[in-house]
Amino acid sequence: MAERIRACVICGSKTSTLYTLPRNEDLKKKWLEFIFGIPPAKYSPAIAVCSDHFNHSDFSNVGAYSSGFCSRLVLKPGSVPSRRSTTSTQAASAPEQHVRIQHVACQTDPPKSTSVGTQLSMKTLKPHFRSTGTQASVLCSDVCVSTESRVIKRFPFDPYKRPCKRPRLEMELEEEENNPEGSSTGEIEGPHDPTDPVESVTVLTESADSTTKSPAPVQRTPTYIVYENCLMELFQVCPVCTRESDVRVRRLGTFLTVQQHCRHCQYSRRWNSQPILGSTPAGNLQLSAAVYVNGASFFSIEKIFKTMNLKMFHHDTFRRHARMYIEPAIVHKWRTAQGGMLAELCQQQNVILGGDMRTDSPGQNARFGSYTMMDLRRNTVIDVQLVESSEIAGNDHMEQEGLERSLTVLKDHDVKPDCVVTDSHPKTQEFLSEATFTHYFDVGHIEKGLSKKLRKISQRKDCRKLKKWLRSIKNHLYWTAVSSTSGPERVAKWKSILNHIQDIHVHDDPLFPRCPHPHRTSRDTNKWLRAGTPAFCKLKKVLTNERVLRDVWRLSPHPHTPSLEAFHTLTTRFAPKSVALPFLGMLCRLYMAALHFNENAGRPQATTAAGEPLFRVAFPKSKKGECTAKPVKVEPTYRYVGELVDVVFDKVFQDPTPYVEEVLKISRNPDLSARLDKPDELEVISSYVSRINRGRT
Repeated sequence: MAERIRACVICGSKTSTLYTLPRNEDLKKKWLEFIFGIPPAKYSPAIAVCSDHFNHSDFSNVGAYSSGFCSRLVLKPGSVPSRRSTTSTQAASAPEQHVRIQHVACQTDPPKSTSVGTQLSMKTLKPHFRSTGTQASVLCSDVCVSTESRVIKRFPFDPYKRPCKRPRLEMELEEEENNPEGSSTGEIEGPHDPTDPVESVTVLTESADSTTKSPAPVQRTPTYIVYENCLMELFQVCPVCTRESDVRVRRLGTFLTVQQHCRHCQYSRRWNSQPILGSTPAGNLQLSAAVYVNGASFFSIEKIFKTMNLKMFHHDTFRRHARMYIEPAIVHKWRTAQGGMLAELCQQQNVILGGDMRTDSPGQNARFGSYTMMDLRRNTVIDVQLVESSEIAGNDHMEQEGLERSLTVLKDHDVKPDCVVTDSHPKTQEFLSEATFTHYFDVGHIEKGLSKKLRKISQRKDCRKLKKWLRSIKNHLYWTAVSSTSGPERVAKWKSILNHIQDIHVHDDPLFPRCPHPHRTSRDTNKWLRAGTPAFCKLKKVLTNERVLRDVWRLSPHPHTPSLEAFHTLTTRFAPKSVALPFLGMLCRLYMAALHFNENAGRPQATTAAGEPLFRVAFPKSKKGECTAKPVKVEPTYRYVGELVDVVFDKVFQDPTPYVEEVLKISRNPDLSARLDKPDELEVISSYVSRINRGRT
């Protein structure tokens, strides 16, 4: 650790306040030109200049220093020494005298104290300090102790000196050790060991202030929770005459403004807890944006705030922020990202897409249905369409309408898919019967239907042998889809399962003459089925059904169920099925789910400290008590959240007109209740009859 410099490099003064070189390179160059004339190639980074070489206007706390409210002059950002004479400025006219600091709660002058002549040095009378790098205890006698049993370390003869800030410094050092990245304060390096806690805190503050930094954006400024009684302590006493002041407080949501006025010296000031953007407090808008873009519920956050007694705005303010700024920002962000993905697909060949529908509530009376189109090669969502039940004839037409809208978007951007994978819905088959691309059926959807039928059959007393073959039949269906190149080959491989379960591995179909597995003698001969038994007949009836064979003919070698099911599960977190949302709110939450999914679609598998892949043991419900190993992915990222907040503050809030117009272009039907005649509210209330007591309320 470098040796501490206690003298000015120009005049050698040791009594005045010393300032080290700033961190800004341009400002540091000006300091070196003033000190050396021509800056040397090598110099000590710990050189210092005293306060005698700065002008009166270079300090920001001259008045407080002269009045005795602070013991150290603070330089303004960008100040440069310009005085060669050793005559002090008016602000630093008496640095050798002990600065007497008067407590804010004391209205009388402190008693006068006189130093007694001594032959010892001042360092001998001062108490010993313990360095942060020393672990051994040092025996010493304190010269003066305050009323709180704390050592007054800088001015041992002044009983009114404030107590030292050692606990505060230890807390700051502990936080820096626990948070080495320093997201809010940053890492601060000092040129020497901070032996004096009070002086070290002041040096850290001045080094941070002396560096000229551009102010951080409002949405990226660190925020804290401040209690009201702690905050009001700053305004109870006038900083000029130290008498009691009149304080008025006004609140607007999370925003607080304090008006302080002194009746004795007419001092007044106004303090705001947040920056004001136009007429909107920045904290209110930032909280609304944070709740919305993270897919949280306003009412859940409101309950948390009420529990902590944190002040918050009403739901109407949240909806106004969402309607004017947040939802236009989400639509703009998604349209920009979608345009980039479609532009890349336009230049590619052999584009493989997959589509599926998700309804907003279980049952047959869903209000919304969201159709998702996904690029199966990169597992990214390229289009999301929200269909309302009032726009079409019924819920059965939702999937066809969503698919038709997605294909229209692809056509407008000149994207020509090579094949599209969907489920085997009859209306979807009819709609894509004349399509120019190949239409495949998803293996997962067909497998779920077959497994449900076979599981029901295997529960019968005379068909219990089928339970041993359920997993094999499921695996055989996936193998048939992946290993085949044509429809007839898929059907031939699928029918071979009827011979395989009879221990017959040579088939009559020339497209698949024999099983590819090696011949093995089975230990359990009771597992094989026999022709003519009830179990075999029912199994053959299900597997060779005309519709099943037609679906197997068009099985997709590109399964899309895992990716789309994962996206639908994620969508439930942003738009729960149990929550009724308006059309635009539902659409924006679907867009946020797509942004989150696309950002984290390619997450790699997590590894241990030794570099081995990480797995976890799971017990899926479908396994009926059996466990399986699942790979553990790395933690997801949320860069899209910060980008959305930046769009809200930097673009939409500055000029919301073009972004709101983009939202208004989204076509939607009016609500179902808007088509009905609204009766008189009092008449409806008067006609209410309770079912319990059959009396009017």
